[in-house]
Amino acid sequence: MVLLSRASRIHALRLVWVFALLVATPQLFSAAQQTTPPVSPKPQTSQTPGLQRRQGAGTEQVPADAGRSGAYYHYGLSHLYEEMAVNAGRPEFATQAVEEYKLALDADPDSVLLQDGLADLYFRIGRIKDAVSAAQDQVKKNPNDVDAHTLLGQVYLRTLGDMQGAQASQMLQLAITEYETIARLKPNDLETKLLLGQLYALNNDHVKAEAQFKAAQKIDADSEEVVLRMAALYSEEGDAQRAVDTLSAVPAEDRTARMEYALAESFDQLKKPKEAAAAYRRSLDLEPDNTDAERGLASALLGDDQLDEALKVLNTLIAADPTDAQSQIRISEVQRRQGHYDEALVTLEKAKTQAPDSLELNYNEALIYDALGKYDQAITVLTGILDASSHPGGKYSDQEKQNRAIFLERLGIIYREENKTAEAVAAYKQIADFGGDYTARGYDGEVEAYRDAHQWKDATAIAAEAAKALPKDHLIQVTYANQLVDAGQVDQGLALAKAQLTGGADDRDVDEDISQTYIRLKRFKDAGEYLDKADALASKPGEKLSVLFLRGMYYDRQKMHEQAEGEFRKAIAIDPQNAAVLNYLGYMLADQGQKLPEALKMIRQAVELEPQNGAYLDSLGWVYFKLGEYSEAEENLRKANERMNADPTVHDHLGEVYEKTGNLKMAVAQWERSMTEYAHSLPADADPEDVQKVQHKLENARVKLAKLNPAPEQRAK
Repeated sequence: MVLLSRASRIHALRLVWVFALLVATPQLFSAAQQTTPPVSPKPQTSQTPGLQRRQGAGTEQVPADAGRSGAYYHYGLSHLYEEMAVNAGRPEFATQAVEEYKLALDADPDSVLLQDGLADLYFRIGRIKDAVSAAQDQVKKNPNDVDAHTLLGQVYLRTLGDMQGAQASQMLQLAITEYETIARLKPNDLETKLLLGQLYALNNDHVKAEAQFKAAQKIDADSEEVVLRMAALYSEEGDAQRAVDTLSAVPAEDRTARMEYALAESFDQLKKPKEAAAAYRRSLDLEPDNTDAERGLASALLGDDQLDEALKVLNTLIAADPTDAQSQIRISEVQRRQGHYDEALVTLEKAKTQAPDSLELNYNEALIYDALGKYDQAITVLTGILDASSHPGGKYSDQEKQNRAIFLERLGIIYREENKTAEAVAAYKQIADFGGDYTARGYDGEVEAYRDAHQWKDATAIAAEAAKALPKDHLIQVTYANQLVDAGQVDQGLALAKAQLTGGADDRDVDEDISQTYIRLKRFKDAGEYLDKADALASKPGEKLSVLFLRGMYYDRQKMHEQAEGEFRKAIAIDPQNAAVLNYLGYMLADQGQKLPEALKMIRQAVELEPQNGAYLDSLGWVYFKLGEYSEAEENLRKANERMNADPTVHDHLGEVYEKTGNLKMAVAQWERSMTEYAHSLPADADPEDVQKVQHKLENARVKLAKLNPAPEQRAK
């Protein structure tokens, strides 16, 4: 036997009543086809007692003693009017439907079914206030009326999306209250528990949300929706690994396309593109026409550096939909990362016909110009984006702030590459003006811009300003502490940094910064102590990677290269696409002349991920030099020099290339510039051993140059 819910019974009874009415009074059917409202048939006898017209109703009432049959009669008419109101868009039909419903209630005033039905009718014809009022009246009469509570919950959910701020919060609480009551009245209803769990999650009450989802799981352990909701909750909490575990607990043969898709997204969160790509492929095997899964697969393949495979998927998407501008943009990204910059620009031009106002498209165009070293064109594109999307009042939504911060940061980087420090600082100031977390982000950019230019006093001044403006921001205080250390106030700087430690989980970032400061000061025992503290607080993969990276640096600076390599490889195991780790390990191996083919592969991968990064280009040039490929070495080192003109190491490397290729004069010029930049560097960044090596190379080159080009008086002898 199938048990119907109250709502289902209402609908079923409607059909029965309407059918009965149509059989009994076939003229109603023909009237319903007309554009004017039907008129209730008059009773057979004018002598029937109790007849009276409801004022303004437009219908006649059946005898008061007609009871339930009269209720059925008027209810059937109400349903006809409602259907006509919905299909014809005539509000007067909706009014008639309500009046007929009221007549039905007059005939059977104690019918809970009709009372709930009237409230539901109000809701369906858009009379929300009347729906709420009717449902609330019904709840007062019968606190355990599930349908009335359900209607109230639906109303609150419907209006929730139209409100913001305090009103939205109030509506959310009302919805939660109703569904808590429904859950109590229907303890084994799966849908109620899932919906209540979602409401708790929306209210950031993840503990209660998880409890509801687990209760739902007990009702139906095989429910796809339960598994997906629990995984989504863990993802929202930032615990992607738990989401993966939840989805992976379902046997592979039992997973649906949606489960595999959710699993792929969780792997994306964990920055495991290889695993994400595999899950996207399984999702597509089950649901081949899911374009979202195809796009996800292409993105995962890009993340896994499988550029050719990503290109195949993207071309498939374009073949299916030539107007797919998003896939065209991704194709241009592949081409850019492969170094095919002209092709990438052509692809973006095609995409512009479909999405001329796409911010992502224009941003990618700026990245290509930056990679080509066409800084002025990159700046023109970025400033154009910012100008086109600016608001006169300077007020932006959260998403707009996020986008503008990305554009301004890239603009600041390009200005720094052009040695336009003032313009870079101005860009970062705009980020700081957004307030909130953006203030610290902007200040950090300003400090870095001044440091790049070796304007140490300005860097310290802006760090002090930031520390004063954000006294509770521990990392900003540490930034200022580091500037004090660099300015020679070592004890004061370290004391300020250590004062930011609170004994909580947030200490990890501060411990890492203090450790890094000690590494620069070559106080390795102290550095190791704070690294151990940071390690103890690291729980998530990204946090562990950060500690491993610093520990690799810690060993490298002590020339314990084997131990350093071990730490870096552990970090790569966590995130194979981490450009910073790939570059550091690749450069360290190249500098020692070890495992050069592998070093080249790692550094090239880092450059593909961040083709504008001058440090990575320097590493790439250096590994080519170590391999004896001097033409490629010079090309990449020149690019690095354009972006890091104040870096003494880049000039030193270029000097090495020029000496090897027989251009002593240019080698001397580069080593002289290297010595100049070392003179302007901070003591912690100018290793005496490195400086001595450059000085020695410079002196030898000058001697060789003098022998090749003797003075006139020497030639006369």
